[in-house]
Amino acid sequence: MTKKDKKAARIVGVLLITATVAGFIGGGFLGPVLEAPDDLAKVSANENQVLIGALFLFIMAAAGASIAIPMYPILRKHNGGIALGSVGFRIIEGGLFMVGVIFLLLLVTLSQEFVKAGSPDASYFQTSGELLVGGMNLGLLIGGLAFSLGALMYYYLLYQSKLIPRWLSGWGLIGVTLGLAAYLNQFFSASA
Repeated sequence: MTKKDKKAARIVGVLLITATVAGFIGGGFLGPVLEAPDDLAKVSANENQVLIGALFLFIMAAAGASIAIPMYPILRKHNGGIALGSVGFRIIEGGLFMVGVIFLLLLVTLSQEFVKAGSPDASYFQTSGELLVGGMNLGLLIGGLAFSLGALMYYYLLYQSKLIPRWLSGWGLIGVTLGLAAYLNQFFSASA
């Protein structure tokens, strides 16, 4: 590996850690609020918490998609088509995660209007809120599928090129395959 490739690998590591940590923190902020039975009132009451969670999901999406930038020059030397495909899936992943964040921000606005309107229009607001939460979850779910497909390409190329020890890329292939299976199961369970 050249000096330039080693620098790019360090950048990838920082972006990967940033995306992972931001995702966990964002989920930690959002989980208790969005899993509440009366989520619109809870979102309105915890607006700052939801906005902070949305910010961390935005950071996760941006950092995750940005991994493709330093990885592409390294991986294209070994298989340009798969390297380009992995970039495409990273861009799709980031875009879909951003869509999930947009739905989350729309949910904050809806929750504020719900509180202002009071109970006469509650069912309308609840239905709209469920649609926004569903849209957010679907964006994150399909983004997760794109992540898994892109990661599968990365680990395959890393295994073939021996840029990292084969046992490590092999574990990555196993892990991302299990993750892909979980996302597909969740996707088809949600559709049924």
